Amino acid sequence: MTTNGAGAAGRDAEKIWSALDGLRIEVPSWGFANTGTRFGKFVQGGAATTIEEKFSDASQVNALTGASPSIALHVLWDLPGGVKDVPAIQALEKQYGVRAGSINPNLFQDLDYKFGSIANPSSEVRGRALAHLLDCVEIGRELGSHDVSIWIADGSNYPGTQSVRRRIEWMEEVLGATHAALGPEQRMLVEYKPFEPAFYHTDIADWGMALELARRAGPKAKVLVDTGHHYQGTNIEQIVAWLLHLGALGGFHFNDRKYADDDLTLGSIDPYQVFRIFHEIVSAKAEERAGIAFMIDQSHNLKGKMEAMVQTLVTAQELYAKASLIDQERLAELQQACKLVEAEECFRSAFWQDVRPVVREWRVARGLPGEPLKALAESGYVEKVTRERASKNASGVSSYA
Repeated sequence: MTTNGAGAAGRDAEKIWSALDGLRIEVPSWGFANTGTRFGKFVQGGAATTIEEKFSDASQVNALTGASPSIALHVLWDLPGGVKDVPAIQALEKQYGVRAGSINPNLFQDLDYKFGSIANPSSEVRGRALAHLLDCVEIGRELGSHDVSIWIADGSNYPGTQSVRRRIEWMEEVLGATHAALGPEQRMLVEYKPFEPAFYHTDIADWGMALELARRAGPKAKVLVDTGHHYQGTNIEQIVAWLLHLGALGGFHFNDRKYADDDLTLGSIDPYQVFRIFHEIVSAKAEERAGIAFMIDQSHNLKGKMEAMVQTLVTAQELYAKASLIDQERLAELQQACKLVEAEECFRSAFWQDVRPVVREWRVARGLPGEPLKALAESGYVEKVTRERASKNASGVSSYA
């Protein structure tokens, strides 16, 4: 590796280059497709309507950023035929140079899940949910995917209408059976969310519940942290520190939010929070941060799909680069001496550094465009696929996205 400059500037550049070389962030297939709000769906002409189009978009994003070699798949949306669709996915991996990433079950869309999926009072419905989870495990095993990423929308809206304790037992049973089916290289990630769609109680409402369910399921189960799934003012980096300490942090779903799960581009509201989260990861022991999966979980209705995805990845790279610049030894000394102002300045001075010139140098040296968002605009890719996809849709090509 060759970096320009000498002394402190050269050392900073080396830290940034090393950090970026190791940063991989998975993009979500659904982030390229048309999705809706509770009140309507704002269709974008260039949105992907087939799994091949999603792979094409993901490949383009990776070519621009060098950071996203895998695409997360949502089973019912991307593999409606289940395991039978695996060969088609494998062909797309070869064609577009992007591999299938985490496998995401769908336990919230079916009408049978009105009163829950794995926590439904009906043993028949719970059995159906378990069968779907086992199918997802098999799909992941066939694709060589490391993670089955589980978000459960189960809960209730009114006090007294459901037994919270019985539902805990049902979840333990289903998640335990899912864990037992995992292959040698597979993991199960348990996500949490404090509310929505359930508004009285959500069955997996915080990291403690997710942690205990993962522990009871087995050693291949970890906790997944979605940065949008927290109450206002929650200290997410403290949660991250605890999960790192316990060896229980499986990964992230990255987005941003002002009020709740707003699906905003990363860092658009609180970049300092993302920086603080990255600091906890960068400062952790190598064995603690090994295996942490970074993934974007955003689906934009107003911003362009491709532009938002590139914008998020670029922001993640810049904030991760900033976190890599913290002088960890000096910070530890100041913390130990309780030198509050000096410690805070040591910490936040890295955040205020403009790392963009060094990140651009890294991109160019790696054969990437120096400014990915500008390169996307100049490539004409969005305009091209918008014309092509509009033509397909007009001719009646089916879509399941």
